[in-house]
Amino acid sequence: MRPIRYNVAASLDGYIAGPNGEFDWIIMDPSIDFAALFKDFDTLLMGRHSFEVTHKGSEPMFPHMKTVVCSRSLSGDDLPDVDIANDAVARARELKSESGGDIWLFGGGALFRSLLDARLVDSVEVSVIPIILGGGIPLAAPGPKSPPLSLRESKSLPSGIVMLKYSVEYT
Repeated sequence: MRPIRYNVAASLDGYIAGPNGEFDWIIMDPSIDFAALFKDFDTLLMGRHSFEVTHKGSEPMFPHMKTVVCSRSLSGDDLPDVDIANDAVARARELKSESGGDIWLFGGGALFRSLLDARLVDSVEVSVIPIILGGGIPLAAPGPKSPPLSLRESKSLPSGIVMLKYSVEYT
């Protein structure tokens, strides 16, 4: 099965976006090899809010990736290059069972929570940005305690970013 990897940047106080969805506080550290990271993924899975903040015009954000947006309100008629999924859990299960590369759970916190609760998230990969936002969209929406996470990798960058990779240990 293909893994679903929640790969996000978060502030030190645990927010993935500011109160209005802004992400201009995220440091673009030149030591991060984004090309190598992007090669792991062929599918982008995201919530409607994340899609609306990052989608500009008619061009897909990552043209080499299939984009799946979980939304009960968007219509695929206006977005021919986007797969709109009304049932996030069911669509994530389908994606995992298909052949292909890794699935990038791009955001947001509510989608992450629903897929974690459904036992579909395989790893949590957070780049902690050295800033305290004081509010915004949390890394995870409120819900039950998560399954244990096992640290697989940590890396400190010159910019102060700390990259953490955990596997989710479902029992």
